[in-house]
Amino acid sequence: MRDRRHVPELWHRLDVTARDLPLGVLLLVGSVVPALHGNGTEIGGLPTRPADALAVAAAVLQCLPLAVRRRWPLVCLTLVSCGFALDQLRGYHLFAGTALPVALLSAGSYLERYRRATPVASSAAFAALAVALHRLGPGKPVAEFVTFHLVLALAWGVGVWMRSARAAEAERRDRVAEDARTAERTRIARELHDVVTHHVTAMVVQSEAARYLSASPDRLDQTLTAVTDTGRRALTDLRHLLGLLDPDPDRGTGHGGQDRTPPVGRVLTLVERTRSAGQPLEFTEEGTPPASTGGADLVAYRVVQEALTNALKYDRGGRTSVLVRHGEKEITVEVGTDGSGARACSPGGSGRGLEGLRQRVDVLGGDFSAGHQAGGGFLVRARIPVGSPA
Repeated sequence: MRDRRHVPELWHRLDVTARDLPLGVLLLVGSVVPALHGNGTEIGGLPTRPADALAVAAAVLQCLPLAVRRRWPLVCLTLVSCGFALDQLRGYHLFAGTALPVALLSAGSYLERYRRATPVASSAAFAALAVALHRLGPGKPVAEFVTFHLVLALAWGVGVWMRSARAAEAERRDRVAEDARTAERTRIARELHDVVTHHVTAMVVQSEAARYLSASPDRLDQTLTAVTDTGRRALTDLRHLLGLLDPDPDRGTGHGGQDRTPPVGRVLTLVERTRSAGQPLEFTEEGTPPASTGGADLVAYRVVQEALTNALKYDRGGRTSVLVRHGEKEITVEVGTDGSGARACSPGGSGRGLEGLRQRVDVLGGDFSAGHQAGGGFLVRARIPVGSPA
């Protein structure tokens, strides 16, 4: 069974000339079968002539060039046309005459150059052949030649349609690939924003606080240690992100083969890190996380991470609350500030973080909202369905 499945794959690995040759050989064999002699294509009404050396030449000219009908379609069409003209003018009426529509179809489908000149030249050559056959033969009606010419034109038109369909499919695949690349770049930008913005903001706030702790060596040492730890965590997360961009099977995930996707349980780490930066924070977690949450746990983590980053930037020192509620079908996250703090001297945001969170939650079919509260402060709320893939 396995060998049978490999046959189509092995066939497609062959050179295109080798794949096209069997059709030409088949037509050539049909042309030398005595029972089929005189039963091939016939226009002009010339009496059938017994096969001779020129009949063999006409058959070879019409059949074997089909091997290059996709590689060199113009060469194929020229040789087949010459063989067809010899066949009709001598009155052999070989089975090989079937090769002419095939050559025209292939030229319409695969010809790259002289696409406008080829049908014009072919029509002119056929007109000359028709005049010669009309003079040599019993004087068949002109309609017979016109009908045959329309059949040949149909073969060319089918080839042109096949070429257009192939080009449209290639364009569709390119568009799908470009959309996939754009989506991947967007996803990487979100991850980079989540990682860098949070850690760098925490480092900036901690460094600002250290300027006022010169009189308290112990607290200054703790703050500088927190800055160092935050920087190391940022480097670790960046290495993980770079590992996703350039994976190495020998490195696993780049950290001993362990998955570094942050679960909701690590929200407490974010909370402690934010507290060490001097932000008063109340954390509440309700319910028990389910065994499998799909992509919900990562999205919930990112919501808390982005909201706490904004709290450090825009409500420095204000009271902040974090609520994570685990349900059977969803995770609810609420992060709010009371507006009593001050804006930190850190780079302003572009709004990409919140918009990225909204898109993350929307992908999982959840709800996301972020805005100012009536009594001051800012509230970020997300409802994230459990079980959807990341």
